[in-house]
Amino acid sequence: MAGKSPWGGNKGDGGSDGGPDGGDGKGDKSGQKSGGPRNPWLPSGGDDTRRSAKIEDIFKNRGPEGPRRGGGGGPPNFRMPQRPGGKSWTPVIIFFVVIAWLAMSSVHFVQPKEQGIVTTFGKYSRTLEPGTNFTAPWPFQNVQVEQVSTIRSNRIPEDGEQKLILTGDQNLVDLSYLIRWNIKDLKQYRFQLAEPDETIREVAEAAMRASVAERTLDETFSGAGRAEIEQRVRTRMQAILDAYRSGIAVQGVEIAKTDPPAEVNEAFKDVTVAEQDADAAVNTARGTAQQILERAQGETIAFDKVYEEYRQAPEVTRRRLYYETMERVLSQTDKTIVESGGVTTYLPLPEIRKRAPAPPTSAQGQ
Repeated sequence: MAGKSPWGGNKGDGGSDGGPDGGDGKGDKSGQKSGGPRNPWLPSGGDDTRRSAKIEDIFKNRGPEGPRRGGGGGPPNFRMPQRPGGKSWTPVIIFFVVIAWLAMSSVHFVQPKEQGIVTTFGKYSRTLEPGTNFTAPWPFQNVQVEQVSTIRSNRIPEDGEQKLILTGDQNLVDLSYLIRWNIKDLKQYRFQLAEPDETIREVAEAAMRASVAERTLDETFSGAGRAEIEQRVRTRMQAILDAYRSGIAVQGVEIAKTDPPAEVNEAFKDVTVAEQDADAAVNTARGTAQQILERAQGETIAFDKVYEEYRQAPEVTRRRLYYETMERVLSQTDKTIVESGGVTTYLPLPEIRKRAPAPPTSAQGQ
């Protein structure tokens, strides 16, 4: 049975062996020369002349299942779906991407209590008010939104630290206070201050030290003195921040704590207790003096009334005063009334003995 060699021409039927040295120079059935074995990696239908396969030929003749034995052709070309009419979707997609980019970077919704800063290539352009605003798209213009009406606060010092301040009478006091502020000019706030929070803290500390230095220790501890210090600190802070063109409005200053230094706190408490005791004693003395004064004033008023009666009827008033005086004196003493005219006086010795204190008993065995 005649067989077909995959590397060359047909074997048998009068044909040659088709080997490298056995070719007869005759054409095969396809009319092509077979001068040697056919390379199986070359595409079908190509030149069967013996030559080495290129890497491009290998991948051109390779499909998902492996090398293709028959038929030519390369890998399938990917094509995007087309619109009705055979047009491409690419322009439509690009159009919608541009519209979304413009909408996201050009339309800005500023909420109440907010303002926005518009910068054109990094330089200030304008300020946006609450509402819907339109700008050029990014990167031509950029918008930064900030809360302006919200009250912010800074507590000094932080984390319970000790802040000692010198008073006007050369005493130290430990103060902690709260600063409340908000933004009144967003342009100045954004471009004039590098670190707004740190600036506020330093200005508040300078104003507090200057205000406390004008008051004594007792005034610092008292309610009225603290209220005056708070007002002066607020005024000083606002003047300094306005000079800096900071765009900040100080809404209030509240002193939370005024204590002596921790090292002398116990001694200061003892002094405070002693002062409270002294104040209590002074208040008691003042109360007693007020009572005596009121009693004397009452007696004076009564005497004036009696004097008016005495001026109108001196004899009657004199007798009345005598009787009232004797009644008041004799009512508090023991008395014996002896009537004259043949009455023998009687001295109540038994009664006197009863009232007399008993003599001390002598010791036994004396």
